[in-house]
Parts: sequence; C-alpha cells; structure tokens
Amino acid sequence: MGFMDNVWTWFGVQSEVKEEIVELPESSSVDNKRTLANVVSISTNKNFKVVVCEPETFDEVQVLADHLKNRKQIILNFEHTAPEVSQKIIDFISGTTYALEGNSQQLGNNMFIFTPSNVEISKDHRMLMRKTGMVSKPLGGEK
Repeated sequence: MGFMDNVWTWFGVQSEVKEEIVELPESSSVDNKRTLANVVSISTNKNFKVVVCEPETFDEVQVLADHLKNRKQIILNFEHTAPEVSQKIIDFISGTTYALEGNSQQLGNNMFIFTPSNVEISKDHRMLMRKTGMVSKPLGGEK
C-alpha cells in the first residue's frame, strides 16, 4: 500500500481491502470429481403428451413435425386421407423421426405412431408370435 492510499484511507474515502487466498487440499478436488461422476440427472417428465391427428393435406405436416421436436408422441389416422397425400406425410414424418432419433410403428392399415427418442415402442409378444406363425391353430379347426 502506497503513501497516497494511506492518505485516502485516513480521510475515509478509501477503505483498506484485505485479500485472503485459501488453497484447498488436493484430495478434496479429487473427491469433488468423484462426486460429480456419481451424479446422474434423471429427467422425469410426468406429462407425456400424445397428439392424435387425422391429416387431410400435406400442409399440416410442419405442425406434426413440431410436435415431435417438442417431445410429443403423434398418432396419425389416414382413414380419410388420400393415399398419395398419406404417403407424402408418412415419408416426411418418418424423416423427421429418424433425424430426432425417434421411433415409429404401424398400428393398423391406416394408423401410425411416431415417438421422440425418449419414448420406446415395444411390441406385444403375442403379436410377434402371430406374425412369425409360432401360434398354434385352435382346436376344432382344420385337420
């Protein structure tokens, strides 16, 4: 501290500032790294939203893609949609789902589900067995 600093302090214009440097022992920084490595962030979103839509034109596809970007599931019903429009919408939403690392599944002849990456679609084991022919025919049927 210089002479002028002492004068200013004496007049009360400047107060003396003391600096303390505290060094932490090395072991605590290693412990902090271990503690941080054990911390796991669990995102619990209790409000899963499902959007059910019956699109009629390709103009609606951007809104559907935005739903996927906002982590919402989409169920599309193409019962009353022209086949060529349905195919264009499926292609676009499938590309969006792939880009967002999501999942998709056909639910019926004209119904599809598209989900973001945080939602897994699992198949019923009975449905898988029916498709592969592993289910035996009921008794009393063909002989």
